[in-house]
Amino acid sequence: MAEKCRPLAVAGSLLMTMSIVAPASAQKQGGVLRQYMIDSPASMSIHEEATPVATRPVMAVFNNLVLFDEHVAQNSISSIVPDLATGWSWNEDGTELTFPLRQGVTWHDGKPFTANDVQCTWNLLTGKASEKLRINPRKPWYRNLEEVTTNGDYEVTFHLKRPQPAFIAVLASALSSVYPCHVTPRDMRSRPVGTGPFKFVEFKPNEYIKVTRNRDYWKPGRPYLEGIEYTITKNRSTTIMAFAAGKYDLTFAGTVTVSLMRDVRSQVPDAVCELPQGSVNVNLIVNRNAPPFDNADLRRAMALSLDRKAFIDILSEGRGNVGGVLQPPPAGSWGMPREVLETLPGYDPDVQKNRGEARQTMQQLGYGPDKRLKVIVSSRDIPPYRDPAVFFDRPAEGDLYRRRTGNVRHN
Repeated sequence: MAEKCRPLAVAGSLLMTMSIVAPASAQKQGGVLRQYMIDSPASMSIHEEATPVATRPVMAVFNNLVLFDEHVAQNSISSIVPDLATGWSWNEDGTELTFPLRQGVTWHDGKPFTANDVQCTWNLLTGKASEKLRINPRKPWYRNLEEVTTNGDYEVTFHLKRPQPAFIAVLASALSSVYPCHVTPRDMRSRPVGTGPFKFVEFKPNEYIKVTRNRDYWKPGRPYLEGIEYTITKNRSTTIMAFAAGKYDLTFAGTVTVSLMRDVRSQVPDAVCELPQGSVNVNLIVNRNAPPFDNADLRRAMALSLDRKAFIDILSEGRGNVGGVLQPPPAGSWGMPREVLETLPGYDPDVQKNRGEARQTMQQLGYGPDKRLKVIVSSRDIPPYRDPAVFFDRPAEGDLYRRRTGNVRHN
């Protein structure tokens, strides 16, 4: 986990993902929010990208059918509110989710929003459309979705193969934007068209992304900001100096280390620095299709060998928490309680016991002091990814007969 900072005097409001929410009485129209981005995205297509450097800048270009209420601290089923939909209802067996749609909404190019756009979006995501996404990172989300049907121009129904009460939470994700039927996936990669509070202006790779206020937005009085500018800067030191000099209003969560946060506070005493739970997730992903990692016992041994707390404490100077795939409570409503999480392989706080079991497994698989398992660690070449990769690459004394080779490939 790592800090994010913003000046105390930033005015206006943005999406819930930005965490810039001032009291209603303090919100005034105008101003451009300036934020830096840690990397240059491949495209502007939110449905074809997985990294936040691509998805975050264009979230405000789109709307969802429903979304999580930004004024509620913890996301849950009960905090979901309508957006392009005006409400929703389930059938009796929980396999049909119907949304009446908002009327009078237009796309940024002036064409009307209808139920066909919703159907087209999820046909695209499930691979049923004639047009295809170049990549489709969230297709597995919809394995239980049979089809989407329309009833006139302003009603859609999601038909599920089996009951899935939490399906509406998938639709409330910031990555579940509705696309226009009349714009091709190819065009959405370079110039996205949405119904959201901001219109896309320009993306110049390795330099900046700009969006501007949608003056015809269907939510009266919104947005407050005139625009948002994202400047792409990969060097942390350059970014922090620019922030201290007033070039940026907001940092990118996960790019301000605890030590850099202290520097910011000393240079900009009125900066607001926060460490929200889940702001940075450090993950080790193993290619389970490549031998010997296709062996489940070996992967379990790898999981048992990691000292997660020590790893996180070094990176966060003791301010991070060990969590699973989902945000742990109290920030997450679906995350495992600590006592349950610690029953998973490698999450038991008794590291020596874990590693003893791991060594036994590795010995049974034929590994030992004379035959170590060599691992190549690959990471994106930007600080939030590179720092954990370099740290992970250091061999630990007596670790599980698999000292690393020292090869860290950044890509």
